[in-house]
Amino acid sequence: MNLFRTGILMAALTGLFLAIGYLIGGPSGMVMALLFAAGMNIFAYWNSDKMVLRMYDAREVDDATAPDLVHLVRVLTEKAQLPMPKVYIAENPQPNAFATGRNPEHAAVCVTTGILQRLSQEELAGVLAHELSHVKNRDTLTMTITATIAGAISMLANMAFWFGGGRRNNQMGAIGAILIMILAPLAAALVQMAISRTREYEADRMGAEISGRPLWLASALQRISSAANRVENPEAEAHPATAHMFIINPLHGGANFSRLFTTHPSTEDRVARLEAMAAQMGQAPERGPWS
Repeated sequence: MNLFRTGILMAALTGLFLAIGYLIGGPSGMVMALLFAAGMNIFAYWNSDKMVLRMYDAREVDDATAPDLVHLVRVLTEKAQLPMPKVYIAENPQPNAFATGRNPEHAAVCVTTGILQRLSQEELAGVLAHELSHVKNRDTLTMTITATIAGAISMLANMAFWFGGGRRNNQMGAIGAILIMILAPLAAALVQMAISRTREYEADRMGAEISGRPLWLASALQRISSAANRVENPEAEAHPATAHMFIINPLHGGANFSRLFTTHPSTEDRVARLEAMAAQMGQAPERGPWS
């Protein structure tokens, strides 16, 4: 059901992009918008993972440089029946993590130094299982394409204002161009938010199944969310379009109004779902060695 809903939302986002192209330039404008979107997505498909890792100055680690982390990823990867992804660490005080890559065969999992310092081994296992779920569900590619189209919609909306309103053969006129400039990016942001929230819930569920302990992830989400509210993430603030990739929103939104448009569900809601899942599995809060 979540996959179907994601497909519908992505179709709506693409339709919005094509509609703006049509309003700007008629049928030829729609074709140009389609070609432009295809070109952007092809570029993102091949290069988005490298670009994001470079943005956060992440370094690749292995058994020699981070044995415990790589071992933990390997164990969870085997449980998830996935190819072993590349493992990265970003020097960042905010506890957080993300996954990237166009498919499971070309995936990478990145954690911050902050998360390694603040989380227990069990909590870290819950986080990594969540990120591997994104890889398994190909959410990394889905969200890359979503962010690309959403960004292109904002660009087209600005073009509609500067070039569309003054065209004699354009039916929307200046007022219509202004409305498109305001409403189109807002609609794109809402659709992107809905897609991201849907994928986060699914990754929580599947990640809990991979680790076998929903409460590990629930505890990690609470700890990360509490710390993320106090510790800034300068790289994420500089590149807000990447915020949806993290397990917890890395941005400091400030006003309550801005939180309405966050790409992440509330931590309380996510924790409640995981606790309900643990109760169904007959589990109580516990700690134990990970091996």
